[in-house]
Formats: sequence, structure tokens, C-alpha cells
Amino acid sequence: MLGRLRQWRERRFATRHPFPAAAWAEARARLPLLAALSESEAELLGRRAWHFAHHKRLSLHPELAATTPFDLPARLALAAQACLLTLGWSQAEHREAFANVHEILVLPEAFQRRVEEMDEVGVMHEYDDERAGETSYQGPVVVAYPDLMESGDFSGFNVLIHELAHKLDLGNSQDVDGFPPLPRDIDPKAWHREFTAVWDDLQARLTRGEATPIDDYAGSHPGECFAVCCEYFFTAPDTLSQAYPGLYGLLRDYFRQDPLARLPRSEAPSP
Repeated sequence: MLGRLRQWRERRFATRHPFPAAAWAEARARLPLLAALSESEAELLGRRAWHFAHHKRLSLHPELAATTPFDLPARLALAAQACLLTLGWSQAEHREAFANVHEILVLPEAFQRRVEEMDEVGVMHEYDDERAGETSYQGPVVVAYPDLMESGDFSGFNVLIHELAHKLDLGNSQDVDGFPPLPRDIDPKAWHREFTAVWDDLQARLTRGEATPIDDYAGSHPGECFAVCCEYFFTAPDTLSQAYPGLYGLLRDYFRQDPLARLPRSEAPSP
């Protein structure tokens, strides 16, 4: 009965809101990350993004909206980068994973938050932290426009993927901890083992003052480690797979996608 109801709702949605193929083609043309998808992947992602754009609130801050157009291709491009994380999952899994996503709000600039942190010896430190994005358990996903404009390519940076990875992480907890709900075919011990190995390597390199193979922000907190690794998985899979092949394989199984196969030939690693 539930399945029939969903089918009826899907048909009604398609009738009332025909899929905007031309706008989706324009959205793909604007972002290398979307242009690299196969036709079958693009078809599925486009329709999920279309649903996402209708059922979630996608908005610009009033100050930004006064000067910046937010046309349909732009809305689809934003929604598609969010939905890229769940592209390999069933529609039911996709809906459940983003049940805690209600709004994506774009601000004109990066913003500051007053942060309190306790160090190893129990001393509390306060400082102003400049952020490109943030979210919370049931709160909106907030991203800065300049950083959004820098997302969408194969540079290893994507503020939307980063913040939506936090939403996946929050699927079983009200705090990000780098341990999202896992499918039955992934052993939690394997997840812990791979991420611990990456975390330990990052900490050792930072302690020695060495460069890290991925953004060193990943070494600031286990939740940030997961989000940064998700950014690299989708937008710099060659870098992640070369630095941490075990983790790349784990995320490939988790997301049921292989972004290495999408890399443009000029960026694909040599055999």
C-alpha cells in the first residue's frame, strides 16, 4: 500500500512539475563535477535534485538576493551537489539520509562564530572562528557565497559536500563524530580502523610540522576528518586514493560510487 502511494505521489509530482531538462543541462555545463557524470548518473541525479529543490528550502540571504540571480540552473546545481552524496543509494535511503535537511541558506560572505574549546590540561580557550559553512542536527545548512562559487570542480574543495557530509554524520547522533549510520555490509570495526589510521597519520604529520596529503583541517576533529575526506572522495578522488587507499575503498563501498572513474582524462592518475 505504501509503495503504491509513493508511486502515485511520484506521478503527480511529474505531472505538476515536469522535469526541466534544459535547465539541468545548463546546470551540468556550469560545473565540471556534474559534467563528468555518465548519462545514466546524470539522469538519476537530475531528477533527485529536482525533487530536492522542491521539497527543501534553497534560499539566498536577502542582502545577496538583491544583487545575485538565483535562476533554475543555479538552484539545480546547488541541489545536485548535495544529492551527489546519495547518488549510489536507493530513493528510500536518499530520503532517510537527508530527512534532517530542511534548508540550505547562502550568505554573502564567510561568517564568524565565537568558539569555546577546552585543551588537554583543562584550560578553556575562546576565539572567533571564520567559517565557510556550518550546520547542526536539525538546523539549516549555511554556506558562504564565495566558497560556494569555488565549489563544483575537482580541486578537493566543496563546501556543500562538506556540510551535507555533516548531515549524514548527524543521522545517528546530535553531534558530529565521524561515524554516520552504516549499511549492513560495512563492518563498524573496519570503519573505525580505517578512519583511525588516517587520523593518526594526520596527527603525526602535524606534530612533526609536515604537510598533510589532504587539507589539514581534517586533523582538527574526527567529524571534520570525515567531512574533508568526503570532499576529497568526490572532488579529488585521485589524491585520496593515493594517500589513503584503504579509506578510499571504504568510502567507495559506503557511497556505492567510484568517482575515480569520473575524473577527466587530464586529471586521472596514470596507470
